[in-house]
Amino acid sequence: MAALKHYYRDLGAQLWGIYGLRDAYNPGQDWVSDIFMGLNQAPITVMIENYRTGLVWKSFMSNPEIGEMLKKLEVETRKQ
Repeated sequence: MAALKHYYRDLGAQLWGIYGLRDAYNPGQDWVSDIFMGLNQAPITVMIENYRTGLVWKSFMSNPEIGEMLKKLEVETRKQ
């Protein structure tokens, strides 16, 4: 979230546009992409929601098959 806030607050004039964040930028070359890539935007919203509420993780972990798979793989999880 700190990075996203930095992009919006500090670099917003360069990186933020009508559709959200631009596709790419290179601060070393002072270059910003002219395009917005929708495929990049959707995961950002999902990640933000998961950070805020844990909804995505909780929904995923509530699936019984996931718990069974993690036990078989001997993966330890912590309760949220």
